[in-house]
Amino acid sequence: MRVAADNLSGGHPALAQALRELNPGPFQDLARRCQAAGAELLDLNPGYLSRRHEDRLAFLVEAVQEVTSLPLILDSPQPRVLARALPYCRENPILNALTLEEEKLEEILPLARDYRTPLVLLLLDARSFSPPTLEEKIALALELREHAVAAGLKDQELIYDPVLPNLSWPDASARLGEAVKTVRALAEGTILGEPAATMAGLSNLRSGLRNRFPVEIDTTALALLAGAGLGFILADVLQPKIMETFRLVKTMI
Repeated sequence: MRVAADNLSGGHPALAQALRELNPGPFQDLARRCQAAGAELLDLNPGYLSRRHEDRLAFLVEAVQEVTSLPLILDSPQPRVLARALPYCRENPILNALTLEEEKLEEILPLARDYRTPLVLLLLDARSFSPPTLEEKIALALELREHAVAAGLKDQELIYDPVLPNLSWPDASARLGEAVKTVRALAEGTILGEPAATMAGLSNLRSGLRNRFPVEIDTTALALLAGAGLGFILADVLQPKIMETFRLVKTMI
């Protein structure tokens, strides 16, 4: 399992301000800190951008690459933003993410094919809805895979994200269990006939709820996902307890 820092997000007010001002300093400082904390990849997420700011992810890529050579994950729901940023990447990034939404099928799949980038298949349907059960998640994974393969991608280029629930959802515990089962089924190869790469966003669990729920929820979920064979975890690498757990479970898998 590899850990990707999800700290470089335009959702943080200070970083959002830096992004508006095209100020690379805060992002470069944060990238250095994440690498020092043990990050193996950096997830760059500028948040939702207006048309006149679609260059901001490209700006982030250039800024971060000045201070680190860690692999990048380009994380945006907007295909045009991903397209603007891809030419600035020195090494092949991971694209995050494809869903069954029509615009993404039409615009993200050709990007991944033409640049030969690994592509995250986020298990969300055409309404951007996350199905709750293992069976529904697997059906969605197979449908997304069918689109990706038809577009010219290879199975080795696909990474499946079962979508971890937010703890505010009434059925969050059940959904977390089904997500872990989904990771296990994909990682063990029982679905596709060979092991598939998987990814999960740990910070989804306590997003907006960090004062309400303890970090031990994250560390417990991390251990469960690692045991299921998860390939990539997106997490707050500046949280010492998360990184302590990551290092511990990595020695055991």
